[in-house]
Amino acid sequence: MARPMTRDAPLPGGLVAALRPLGAPDAVPPAFLPAFLPAYLPAWEALARDAFAPNPFYEPGYAAAAAPAYGAGVALLMVADRPPEAPGARLLALWPFRRARARFGLPLPVLAGWMHDHAVLGVPLLDGREPARALAALLAAPRALSLGPRLLMPYLPEAGPFADLLAAERARAGTREIRVWAHARAMLDLDGPGPARAGALAHLSARRRRKLRATAAALEAESGPLHLDTAREPAALAAALEDFIALEAAGWKGRGGTAIACRPAEAAFLRAMTAALGAQGRLRIDRLRAGGRTLAAAVLPRTGADLWVLKIAYDETRARHSPGVQLLHRLSRDWIDDPGVRRVDSCAAPGNALAETFWTGRRRLAHHLVEAAGGDPAFPLAAALERARAGAVALRAEVARLRAARPAAGA
Repeated sequence: MARPMTRDAPLPGGLVAALRPLGAPDAVPPAFLPAFLPAYLPAWEALARDAFAPNPFYEPGYAAAAAPAYGAGVALLMVADRPPEAPGARLLALWPFRRARARFGLPLPVLAGWMHDHAVLGVPLLDGREPARALAALLAAPRALSLGPRLLMPYLPEAGPFADLLAAERARAGTREIRVWAHARAMLDLDGPGPARAGALAHLSARRRRKLRATAAALEAESGPLHLDTAREPAALAAALEDFIALEAAGWKGRGGTAIACRPAEAAFLRAMTAALGAQGRLRIDRLRAGGRTLAAAVLPRTGADLWVLKIAYDETRARHSPGVQLLHRLSRDWIDDPGVRRVDSCAAPGNALAETFWTGRRRLAHHLVEAAGGDPAFPLAAALERARAGAVALRAEVARLRAARPAAGA
């Protein structure tokens, strides 16, 4: 019999560890319900608003929108000063996860941070006033709730405040961790002095700049004067999202059946997310347009001064003039001039040519297998298996890359 997904346990310092289901995906209608998790939704929103390290993918509006499509079996591991549903409860930590009872065919339970096609950062939400206390309690919560002694936390940053905090907590508690699939993705990093910010595109060669001007002129000659349109208000966002969905469906993804329009659950998620974040002023959709036609578009959630490139699409009938490249170039120049933008995360796979053309910054990430407080006798075995799995995945990817390159080399 499956263990219940709702229970509490005391933690040192008068805190409470709480386990709650993310939701009931098959019972939630496609449209976002404002009453989703009503009992502790305000406390979750307050935690997300003042989080030590922002993570848009674990915030309540985003998570609620994603639950019907991607949330089956997901639970919330929480730390609070009292049961989360109690009036006035304050959340100190929240981490969505799935519990796997076996790993590699062996009875090695692991709590795996919730990731999906539209969530690529695994940092838990921690109280910004007491992050060290919040993280220590979060890592003690699995044992208190009898969930297991190891956590697989994907897409954690390798440097920065959270990385430093995790290292300090591990040193204090004497626990172990390993890191697998270390990688880096492109990021526009404007968190520096004025001259560095102004020079964020200085690496573009003269030849590259001439080509950008020439393709922009050719695109204008074919389509009309180019202009950027940024939707921020709920009604404008809803219309811009439908435009984005139609633009993507008109291309190769539509022909291959992988476009948003071909996936009702994904489309419902994006519409619900747009409604939720749009109502909070936390989303923008940028479109490069000409003559009433959208040539390229990008969907970008926002956390404070950080933007996240969730989706991007372009008009493939204009592909020879690179409308997607033109959109990202124009946006990059605008963001450099906007003091309200500090970082833009591409959310792209390593080596993404479009993002890496313009952005020299890198967000270095890895998946961490972390030993929960109290120790884990099986941790060395679990660590060896995770390393072996990561090595096998990397080998398969390299073989596939070499096979794909072979015909091109022959040509």
